[in-house]
Amino acid sequence: MSELPSIRWGIIATGMISSWFVADLVLPRPDAKVRHIVQSIGSSHIEKGQKFASQFCPQSSPAVYGSYEDVYNDPNVDIIYIGTPHAFHKWNCLDAIAAGKPILCEKAFALNARDAKEVFLAAKRKGVYIAEAMWLRHRPLVHDLQEKIFIDKAIGDVIRICSDFGLKKDILSLPEDSRYRQPSLGAGSLLDLGIYPITWVLLCFDHECLPTPEPLKVQAVQTHMHGVEVSTAALLQRASTGQLGVVSSTTLTTGSPDMVARIQGTKGAIEVYGECPSAPTSFTIYSEFTRDMDKETISRQSVNTFQYSVVGRGYYYEADNAALDVLEGRLESPIMPWSETVRVLEIMDEIRRQGGTVYADEL
Repeated sequence: MSELPSIRWGIIATGMISSWFVADLVLPRPDAKVRHIVQSIGSSHIEKGQKFASQFCPQSSPAVYGSYEDVYNDPNVDIIYIGTPHAFHKWNCLDAIAAGKPILCEKAFALNARDAKEVFLAAKRKGVYIAEAMWLRHRPLVHDLQEKIFIDKAIGDVIRICSDFGLKKDILSLPEDSRYRQPSLGAGSLLDLGIYPITWVLLCFDHECLPTPEPLKVQAVQTHMHGVEVSTAALLQRASTGQLGVVSSTTLTTGSPDMVARIQGTKGAIEVYGECPSAPTSFTIYSEFTRDMDKETISRQSVNTFQYSVVGRGYYYEADNAALDVLEGRLESPIMPWSETVRVLEIMDEIRRQGGTVYADEL
């Protein structure tokens, strides 16, 4: 058996999302495509970085820096992972690009489409790989689900998709500088949670990410409390086909821990299950509903159920693919290309425009 290619990561920020990502990077997996090495860690405080390294990289000794710039300039780092709050992504990416480092940046990639376009232009000019870490798109379940929808036509033509993501956050109990309380940091349910229901709709509208997809008609409302968006609901419609996406997100209550998306078609439906829309673990294909008017009953039959076991959380799928992209000389991800990141942000920009959510740097 040939040895796996290896890649050395520089980790930017030591918060929760970075800890999840790094914990998955170092997991031993029989299906691993790449050997991941945590080479260096950058933290706003070196003590936090050292604690992070000892907790999540106990089998190695990554360099720990008290600044992000030192990570960007570390000659032993092959690729940067950015796990800072949304509002800092643009500046973190531009700094890493200036240093010539490939980047995997957490979602939401930026506060708005304008900032994303600026980053991608800089990456193009520098000839540097960069991709949004939309881990949902990299999961094997999503690949198989799309084949059932678009290749096998298991439910006929898609009519509509429904997905909701709720995660309760007691905003007022959090520190004032929490990213969940500060609009300047991209606070709210949309960028954190709503991006996943939107992604489910786009996954079921198109088999592949198109360079110039048909614009969607958006109708949206939002609720604000204490100056922060706390609930979003939106309809996304493709005018040429009438296909409809029904999406919602909230930080006021936690959503269903079971079904995370429903895709309805002309010949049946698919229900996707999991803890939340970002982490699906199975899907079931159903035949069409049948109604017995005499018995006043509605019934349906399941055709097949597909289960997926995941070691850890599943962040390594996006890490494997980003590493292979870099090692093979690509500048963007074929799974999450720049055009798709911009598309999602433009949809969220329009939702915010209609809902009345404005970030500080947009004033």
